Amino acid sequence: MSSQATEQLEVRVTEAGRLYEVLDDAEAMLRRAATPERYAGILVTRHEPGRYTFELSDAVPFGETREKVLS
Repeated sequence: MSSQATEQLEVRVTEAGRLYEVLDDAEAMLRRAATPERYAGILVTRHEPGRYTFELSDAVPFGETREKVLS
């Protein structure tokens, strides 16, 4: 089942004051998608200011959210 962790969202935030609200909403949406089968956590990647991807990842334990740092 873990190989099916493929859901992903791209988030773009143009209003700095709404950053945390938008990021929290994206995380909650993916958490609901992962819950029925409890197979993946959430990996968040910041690509540039205001642009993030959220994805279900079987490399992250269910119930956890981790940030991927790009160098």
